[in-house]
Amino acid sequence: MPTSSLAALWAIRHGQSTANLAFAEAERSGATALPVAGRDRDVPLSEHGRTQALALGPWLSTLPQIPALIVCSPYTRARQTWQAMADHAAAVGHAVPAVLVDERLRDREMGVFELHPPAALRARAPEEAERRALLGEWFYRPPGGEALADVALRVRDFTAELDRAAPGQRVLVVAHDAVILTLRFVLAGLGAPSPEHLPPVPNASVSSWHREGQHLVLRHWGDTAHLDQTSRDLP
Repeated sequence: MPTSSLAALWAIRHGQSTANLAFAEAERSGATALPVAGRDRDVPLSEHGRTQALALGPWLSTLPQIPALIVCSPYTRARQTWQAMADHAAAVGHAVPAVLVDERLRDREMGVFELHPPAALRARAPEEAERRALLGEWFYRPPGGEALADVALRVRDFTAELDRAAPGQRVLVVAHDAVILTLRFVLAGLGAPSPEHLPPVPNASVSSWHREGQHLVLRHWGDTAHLDQTSRDLP
């Protein structure tokens, strides 16, 4: 387990995106057409995702202290999630630090298969779909894209710089499932198994690590209790 100077680290996955919703529907129906046009980085939150992002605001406000450093993915859905959280915290009187945007927190790049749901990939490139199934997500690198192992390299670089830049601070990251999965792998240190068999990181979930001695220790993984607790109070 690597040493760390951070006091605590929270990792938030963005709320449900329009692509998340479209992919789930394509998988349910077996549709092979591409359900989302444009660039992955521009995909926004769905209506339900906006509700989830709003629910993260009260969660943030219940922390004893707002983290001193906020770092966000450059992708639209992550930035929208943070903005909803920040707006709520500011509305109830918290001082909210300016967000930093870091390119290393972008979602996994899928290259020529960007915004392809699994059914579309199987229909359009069956041999590639077979290779993906054979290798698994940790090692599968789509043409022009990244394997999860590649994401881990940039996440490791990000955490190393974060440790130097924010000693003793509490940090909050808003990013994507691939980033949070590989963050867990990186913080586990030498000899950690690849995160292929971890449960998925739910939309708008909170994972957290807190310092014990010289290390960050995982306290919560993919926690969504705040969504159940606050959704009853949302309009």
